[in-house]
Amino acid sequence: EVQLVESGGGLVQAGGSLRLSCAASGFTFDDYTIAWFRQAPGKEREGVAIISSGGTLDYADSVKGRFTVSRDNAKNTVTLQMNSLKPEDTGVYYCNARRPVFGGTYDYWGQGTQVTVSS
Repeated sequence: EVQLVESGGGLVQAGGSLRLSCAASGFTFDDYTIAWFRQAPGKEREGVAIISSGGTLDYADSVKGRFTVSRDNAKNTVTLQMNSLKPEDTGVYYCNARRPVFGGTYDYWGQGTQVTVSS
């Protein structure tokens, strides 16, 4: 059974930090690109950070310089370190694992973890 389980969310004051983790199981983790998305109330889900199977990184402009994504293939985990948090970072954060294959894409999602940044 494929599982992505996020943890580490919570309530933090503006300027603070949180560290989110995504634990994966049930698929060949090393072969997948992992991304973090977030969804604020009343808004569409947006991409935050991405790390490819080869370790290539990219970030949304809104989090560059504040967020850092990393992966540990030995432990099947991805971490999102979030520093200098702002109220606009509030939302549910989701872990996504994706692997394109001939004829389609394997695409898995976690259930999300709530991040709330107070002003």
